[in-house]
Amino acid sequence: MTPAELHFTEQHEWARVEGDVATVGISDYAQNALGDITFVELPIVGAELAKGDEACAIESAKAAASIYAPLSGKVTEVNEQIEDDPGLINTDAYAEGWIYKLRLADPSQVDSLMDAAKYEGFLAEQGDH
Repeated sequence: MTPAELHFTEQHEWARVEGDVATVGISDYAQNALGDITFVELPIVGAELAKGDEACAIESAKAAASIYAPLSGKVTEVNEQIEDDPGLINTDAYAEGWIYKLRLADPSQVDSLMDAAKYEGFLAEQGDH
């Protein structure tokens, strides 16, 4: 089940917005599609990202993938736990497996993301759910 408070992109990133900070990760669907995650190249703290920019990379036993910024902002924190234990993304994609935090440049961009119900519908339309 997709957590209701999250917002999603069509590239399967999620954002949990609290005030002007968004915590970003990949969806449970994405981690499942990737398989066992073996490495995460975290973004640089202080990096300015525009919505849609490549933020970092992730590797699994099956593939390598880019993680894109769901919103514009400045990276304020990275989840160093996943450097040592990238499998946290597989086991807890929506909590312990978060990847980075952004201070939002334009909080109204959140309105352009899908809510949980729309994301579930998007997955169903793709035939992936």
